[in-house]
Amino acid sequence: MARKKQEEEQNNPEYGEPTQFDPTFIGPIHKRSCTDIICCVLFMLVIAGYIVVGILAWLYGDPRHVLYPRNSTGMFCGIGQNKDKPSVMYFDITKCATATNIMAAALQGLQCPTTQVCVKTCPSEFFILPPTAYLPGAIPAKFFKQEYCVPSFQLEGTKYSVLDIINKELCPIFYIPTTSVLGRCLPSLGGSAYNPSNFPQNFSLPGLDVNGTLAAIKNSTGDLTNGFNIKDVGLRIFEDFAKSWQWIVAGLVIAMVVSVLFLLLLRFTAPILVWVLIIGVLAVGAFGIWYCYNEYMSLANSSLTFGNVGVTTNVQVYLQVRDTWLAFLIILCVVEAVLLLALIFLRTRILIAIALIQETSKALGHMMSTLFYPIITFVLLLVCVSYWGITALYLATSGAPVYKVVAMNVTQGDCSVIRANETCDPEMFNVTQYPTCPSARCVFINYNSEGLMQRNLFNLQIYNVIAFLWCVNFVIALGHCSLAGAFASYYWAFSKPADIPTFPLIQSFMRALRYHVGSLAFGALILTLVQLIRIILEYLDHKFKEAQNPCTRFLMCCLKCCFWCLEKFIKFINRNAYIMIAVYGKNFCVSAKNAFSLLMRNIVRVVVLDKVTDLLLFFGKLLVVGGIGVLAFFFFSGRIQTPGTTFETAALNYYWMPIITVVFGAYLIAHGFFSVYNMGVDTLFLCFLEDLERNDGTPQKPYFMSKNLMKILNKKNKAPKTG
Repeated sequence: MARKKQEEEQNNPEYGEPTQFDPTFIGPIHKRSCTDIICCVLFMLVIAGYIVVGILAWLYGDPRHVLYPRNSTGMFCGIGQNKDKPSVMYFDITKCATATNIMAAALQGLQCPTTQVCVKTCPSEFFILPPTAYLPGAIPAKFFKQEYCVPSFQLEGTKYSVLDIINKELCPIFYIPTTSVLGRCLPSLGGSAYNPSNFPQNFSLPGLDVNGTLAAIKNSTGDLTNGFNIKDVGLRIFEDFAKSWQWIVAGLVIAMVVSVLFLLLLRFTAPILVWVLIIGVLAVGAFGIWYCYNEYMSLANSSLTFGNVGVTTNVQVYLQVRDTWLAFLIILCVVEAVLLLALIFLRTRILIAIALIQETSKALGHMMSTLFYPIITFVLLLVCVSYWGITALYLATSGAPVYKVVAMNVTQGDCSVIRANETCDPEMFNVTQYPTCPSARCVFINYNSEGLMQRNLFNLQIYNVIAFLWCVNFVIALGHCSLAGAFASYYWAFSKPADIPTFPLIQSFMRALRYHVGSLAFGALILTLVQLIRIILEYLDHKFKEAQNPCTRFLMCCLKCCFWCLEKFIKFINRNAYIMIAVYGKNFCVSAKNAFSLLMRNIVRVVVLDKVTDLLLFFGKLLVVGGIGVLAFFFFSGRIQTPGTTFETAALNYYWMPIITVVFGAYLIAHGFFSVYNMGVDTLFLCFLEDLERNDGTPQKPYFMSKNLMKILNKKNKAPKTG
């Protein structure tokens, strides 16, 4: 009866006809032809265009504008004639609004409105021009340091007085201890150092006392320097990595070994783990019911209701209402009842899911190379990300820099002699050309946008993003198809392991590249378009966030949610389509349709397998990452000592940095291995469903599935055992 009902479900014409028996089919088809050729040609053209864009960006771009700071004349610090002067010093740091603006302006190539010079080292002491420097006959060389003055100005033998030097901004009238942060000298006065007692008694800017001077400096630099010195922390972290890198690598190796062992041992431990996890979920639900009932009864004398409470942001108030716990109790009881009924009626399908998980573990044991395929995917993705980042950087800095004459201080002299939008050459500029405006400087404004490439810079950046997303999705699709072909070769081997092809992963990878670049690119393109729409929505939401009313925000939220769901659905369809492409070699649309129809004809099995696999792999990741994280914590914090080692945890500045690195690395390693396992489960599941539709277990139409799966099916259908 159960067998007949299953056949009726599979013969539902709404989702296509079941696959018919084919005596010649013994696994992934080798005689196949190229699929989705038009999309393949389009993808190749896009890649060729992407290469052209990269070449143009490399020819016209100059990343030095972003990587190196510049002085007031536009010369780079750290390269060229300023090779021995890697940092830029600001004469009057208080003229910069905030340190955040300093860094943002510097990264955009803009200048802070004060004279800037390249220096070998940032100042490490307090200095302010004393009152005696303003006396007639004062010698400037006794008060100023040449290394902090404008390079074109020589202190020795100068005819300028101290006042002339100040008015022309040739040397700074004050400076404070600073540290180079990304090549910019920023104050190293974080945290409690912003205290008047840390300043010399005579250190006060003109018109301000010590407290006023402190406030001016803090307001202009506090954002970046509050609390700690960035570069100092960075150096300490680097020092910690240098001391502990061997142990970090050891932790990552342990994570890799544990991940592999966990996956291989699932062949024996999967039934126990799955049932323990299922019972654990039910036990947690039962505990929740008991706890909610206890709280509900403890508030029996409470007269507080939702009507009395009203609307409040204090959640604790709602927990004092008896009806809150009643609602929780009802919800948990319903969920627990649904889980129990599902466990009772779907127990056989859970057994099938467990058997498939065990079979995947067997397949990994016979094809260990599949576990290391994520390394290839990682390398290809790294190439894509690096190419995108470098191209974006070169495009952003394409075009010749434009310099214009700007008055740094319009209150000094008559600066009306400077024409509007007057351009200049920083190497040839001389302030003596503007005798009535001593603060005139040749300042970088922006990049030339007159050329053909510069006018289309935004379009080229959009092209860069689209091509990047398409390439990334193609690399992921190639990995799915290659792994699916290898696991399908294992399943359709009648006598395992004798009939498993030699180097199944390499064969599958070569088939995908030779025949199915177009189909993989087609699926990747569909996903790319959806991701592009999501990026546009995020950009619009960020751009107009303040101008949106509640209705617009709700609509935007709905759109973002819908396209998020659509992306997840397309990823699911693509994943199964790639499996069908790897097995049958048909085009993307046909493969997607066949995969979707096959899954819909077995929707209950799909849901059960998906949830059981998710639960198991989540537990596996938790075990690997949590276990390695705890071990790293006890080791790097000095709570456990390893005999025979010279490593001392007391020598670390921040012991939590190696711990974070190990945990993050362990997660990436576990995710890589478990993604292969997940792909194996999905592939074997689709092959299993195909096997059920193609064959009936008779000698004429034997099953290709394992004996364990056949045993479960025979028990479910109450039929004699086959095979």
